[in-house]
Amino acid sequence: MKTKIQTKGGLFGVCVVGLFLLMVTVIYAVIGENSYIAVQDNLDLFMAQFAMLKNEGIFFSHGAAAPFLNGVSRDVLPSELSLYTVLYMFFSPFAAYVIGYILKVVIAVFSCRLLFIDVVSQKNPGRELDLHVLNLATLVGLLYGVLNLFPAFGIPFASIPLIIYLLRKVYRYNRGTSFPGHILLIFCYPFISYFSYLGFFILGYLFIAIIWLWIRDRKLNLNLVIALVVLGIGNVVFEYRLFNMMLFSDTETIRETMVQTYLSFNEIVGESFDIFVNGMMHADDLHKYFVMPLCLAYLVILNIGYIVKNSVRDIFKDYYNLCFIIIVFNCVVYGLYYSQAVENVIETLVPPLTGFQYNRTIFFNPFLWCMMLFILVYRLYMWISGKVNSEPGKKLFIKKVFISMPYMIVLVAVFIVLVSPTKYNDLYHTAKLTVRSRIFGHDNDALNFREFYSTDLFDEIKEDLDYKSGEYSVAYGMHPAILEYNGIYTLDGYLGFYPQSYKEEFREVIAPALDRMEPTRLYFDEWGARCYLYSGTDLSIVMATKSMSGVSDNDIYINAEALKNLGCKYIFSRIDISNADEVGIELLKSYNDDSSPYTIYVYTLR
Repeated sequence: MKTKIQTKGGLFGVCVVGLFLLMVTVIYAVIGENSYIAVQDNLDLFMAQFAMLKNEGIFFSHGAAAPFLNGVSRDVLPSELSLYTVLYMFFSPFAAYVIGYILKVVIAVFSCRLLFIDVVSQKNPGRELDLHVLNLATLVGLLYGVLNLFPAFGIPFASIPLIIYLLRKVYRYNRGTSFPGHILLIFCYPFISYFSYLGFFILGYLFIAIIWLWIRDRKLNLNLVIALVVLGIGNVVFEYRLFNMMLFSDTETIRETMVQTYLSFNEIVGESFDIFVNGMMHADDLHKYFVMPLCLAYLVILNIGYIVKNSVRDIFKDYYNLCFIIIVFNCVVYGLYYSQAVENVIETLVPPLTGFQYNRTIFFNPFLWCMMLFILVYRLYMWISGKVNSEPGKKLFIKKVFISMPYMIVLVAVFIVLVSPTKYNDLYHTAKLTVRSRIFGHDNDALNFREFYSTDLFDEIKEDLDYKSGEYSVAYGMHPAILEYNGIYTLDGYLGFYPQSYKEEFREVIAPALDRMEPTRLYFDEWGARCYLYSGTDLSIVMATKSMSGVSDNDIYINAEALKNLGCKYIFSRIDISNADEVGIELLKSYNDDSSPYTIYVYTLR
């Protein structure tokens, strides 16, 4: 029996979402590229990669070299069969970023609404869903959509509830329903997801679910088996470049030489608990401030109720408890990633997964907290509704106050996310820093999007140098991504997957700096994704700030001969290098203009 859905008046949640997206659009349209966008793992990485694909026209190229890290394969960059990549094909980088944010919110709301209503409908067949349930599902979807997670993977995060919804529909398939349509959507799902961060684990969870349901139902669900195969094929098709490298390339990469940090048992327990409470940088959902205390309180009340009613079996059937168990499981897995014993078992049983970051299961926890919150506010609403309707004499105002409580819980959670100064809360930082500088006239040392890349200044520099495509350079005192974004080929760069042989070649260039700074040596030798020129005195000289106040030494420590052997022509520096003659480089010219806070010193090798 199908659940009836009352739609009249159920547009409050949709209107809230619409008003929020309108506000976002107006803010970014007015402020434009003067917006403050997170740099780490964003402007210094993916934004530059998309710009390189566009600058070189190699979105669809095969066997092509990307213009960084001395011509690393284009295949290491994002697939052209991805929604994010498509956005950067057709729009300017900043416009693509804003559209991507809006799509992330829309997909999260749409996906959550589909899944939440499907869950409620299955649990209450034949019961009419009123407007408040629809509104709550929409608003929790908004909460999930505005979580400030890894920007370049916002849409893959937002789409998690969509794949769960599709798999639920396939699981319950019987004749007369649209099974083939759902299978096609499952095949296409990788277009809005990302295999390395989420796809691998979705397949793993699905495999576990098939086994578990086989045991529970005492029958293998072939529909889910088909879905598993189709989803796997979809991942291979949409990310064929990644799979080609993983399966058919024999090139040793830096992934194979990265040094894993191992912890003691007590430290692993502490790490698991910390990640349960605080989350991690790329999945910082702020649940500890409001959502987690509420959800844990209800968890206790819920299960004490089951015990009091002598319904212990229902504890294991409740979706709320299932979400909590998966959250705990993900946190334990995150901790076990730092166990040498577990790593040794993986190396022995599944050698190809050696070094694989299986602790990324933690990326599913933000959605699971939102799922728990929806179940909580839905049940709270149903309880309040039942109490209010059972007392017809109660005043309408009092009824509205009680009915509004679930709404207030969700809206408070949304407000906390929007006003918290987390690393990836670009909307907050843009609003705050713009108001401070434009209205109150406060000085601001942070770089906005336009200032970070300073395209006008670099256009002037390239024209003055008569820069030609293919002339390799390096950056000093700034992210190589700035050069890459501006169409300058670089020998340095930021990438977690490039040949180990090149890392060793580049190490000869920076050896003088590494020899002076043990923390920097460990950072590069044991990780190496940031293939940069390092300081021989300061821990970091790459700052996304207008000033360079953190620089205490203007000397550069490099092997200029090794750099020359790599084919380097220019060194673009934000630092006026004081020992240029000693290391064998010479200043060509310094550049600055009103469009940029930078002063760029361009050196060449003698």
